[in-house]
Amino acid sequence: MTTTTAQPLRRSRRQRILGGVCGGIAERLGVSPWLVRLVFALLTPLPIFPGVLVYVVLWVVVPAAE
Repeated sequence: MTTTTAQPLRRSRRQRILGGVCGGIAERLGVSPWLVRLVFALLTPLPIFPGVLVYVVLWVVVPAAE
């Protein structure tokens, strides 16, 4: 049985515009940072996704990459 350890979510230092949250998510998922930013921007105005609050919480909670 093979086990793989997933890398923890970190805020990106290379793919950052504001806090590096979307860049870190993109690096973790292996997708383009612009795709994550686009999805985030499209979801933010929806009442079920308080985008700005989610971003600020992730900015505070997720550690920066080394």
